[in-house]
Amino acid sequence: METQELHRGRLIDHIQLVVQDLPASRVFYEAVLGALGIPLGGEADDYFWADELFVSTAESAAAQGALTGRHHLAFQARDRAMVQAFHAAALAHGGRDNGAPGERPYHPGYYAAFVLDPDGNNIEAVYHGEANRSAASVRITF
Repeated sequence: METQELHRGRLIDHIQLVVQDLPASRVFYEAVLGALGIPLGGEADDYFWADELFVSTAESAAAQGALTGRHHLAFQARDRAMVQAFHAAALAHGGRDNGAPGERPYHPGYYAAFVLDPDGNNIEAVYHGEANRSAASVRITF
C-alpha cells in the first residue's frame, strides 16, 4: 500500500449547527465531546461552542432564523477506546445508534462509530490507526 499523508486543521475554520432544542443538544455534545477529551469553550443563552464547532438556536443572530439541514461531522479520536467511549456517551445522552464501533472499509485501520444527534445529524468519531502526528493540534493565538 502506498503511503498517504492526511492534513487536518487547514480546510475548515468552524462549523455552525442550528438546532431545534439547544439544551438537548448541549447535553449530547457536552457528553460526546467530553468522551473525546474536548471541553466546551463557551456558551450563552442561544449558543455554545467547542473548538471549531458552534451550535446555536434559530434565534441566534448568526442563524438568521433557519435550522441547518442534516450534516455529517466526524470527530477525531486518539484510540479505539475513545471511539467506544464516544458511542456510549452519545447513546446515554440522547443520541441514536447509526453504526456501532468497528473497523470500516475506508482504509486499513479506520475504526469508527456513528450516532445521530438530537436533530438527526450523523456524528462520527474516528480513529485512523497508528500514525505519527506533527502536532497534537494547530494552535492559533491572537
